[in-house]
Amino acid sequence: MRTIGTVVRGVRAPIIRQGDNIARIAADAVMAAWQEAGFRPCDRDIVAVTESVVARAQGNYASVDQIAADLRQKTGGVVGVAFPILSRNRFSLLLKGFARGCKKIVLLLSYPSDEVGNHLVDWDLLDAAGVNPYSDTLTLAEFREKFGHIVHPFTGVDYIDFYAGLIRAEGCEAEVLFGNKVTTLLDYTDTVLTCDIHTRERSKRLLKTAGARVVLGLDDILNAPVDGSGFNAEYGLLGSNKATEETVKLFPRDCTEVAEELAKILSDASGKHIEAMVYGDGAFKDPVGKIWELADPVVSPGYTKGLVGTPNELKLKYLADNDFGDLKGEALRAAIEERIRAKTGASLVGSMVSEGTTPRRLTDLIGSLCDLTSGSGDKGTPIVYIQGYFDNYTNE
Repeated sequence: MRTIGTVVRGVRAPIIRQGDNIARIAADAVMAAWQEAGFRPCDRDIVAVTESVVARAQGNYASVDQIAADLRQKTGGVVGVAFPILSRNRFSLLLKGFARGCKKIVLLLSYPSDEVGNHLVDWDLLDAAGVNPYSDTLTLAEFREKFGHIVHPFTGVDYIDFYAGLIRAEGCEAEVLFGNKVTTLLDYTDTVLTCDIHTRERSKRLLKTAGARVVLGLDDILNAPVDGSGFNAEYGLLGSNKATEETVKLFPRDCTEVAEELAKILSDASGKHIEAMVYGDGAFKDPVGKIWELADPVVSPGYTKGLVGTPNELKLKYLADNDFGDLKGEALRAAIEERIRAKTGASLVGSMVSEGTTPRRLTDLIGSLCDLTSGSGDKGTPIVYIQGYFDNYTNE
């Protein structure tokens, strides 16, 4: 019986520059890893490439001025900016561009936390102050009176002052509110840019129903080129990151094509069927910092067809404790293997034997695994190679 199950390896690659063939570079790095580490490719191995290097190879960048120009053309005057996440990397340059593109920003911050879990204020403090975040909207003066100046526990940044300062530094007037009703902004302006990620469609619907004249999301800014900028037709500014003090890297385009090209190169070279994907942020929650992590619009913007679907797994401990509770040793192993071989997708629906297995899409699970493996620092492994992910207890 084989004792090794799933194996995940971070693969180092050269520094990627605009114009590089990312599929070719990633394939070459993986093939070098096969030789260096002495492992053989197998059918249904998975190779994944982080979205960051894909976007860099594509040259998918935009400047603060280009962001400002797009917002100015689509809005004007006074703009309500709703529900940004609290992130210097993700949002500071976007806000800088918005401020450069209008006369006044009414900034609505969700509380007690932003959409991905960065907290402005703890629930205990809300309870002590008698504040209900589901119904109460606070001005900046009211928030400061009740809670004072609060800094982020990891970054040490007071994001309220930081964001307001960014706006004013661009010569734009700033007014800050705290609340969780996006329609609150319509008391101040009929033009709203809602910056939430995963709830953006609901926010847009609520604003339109309430009579807003202009309703935009981050996906509506730079969804086409502006003055020669990069763009993303589907996601716009969603998934963007700070690149320099005046530019952002946008979420990459054509990621399915990248994954398919990468898979073909490696499959042809190995004679095995290799799956591939492009991945971004994982989808998991930090129990200490409370951050949900997924600040990209999706975990994986592109993947090969073999990664479509959800896990089809049996809970081994359930089988051991219930169906085969009277068996031990080799008899127990043989009985469980037989049950696994006999499983079908239909037989697991609503079955207790699968209860507790993770009901998530394969691309979300695998992308999260990749994000945890590669990290976001100086590991230098923008490529992740996974073997045995689709194996089970029966595989030798």
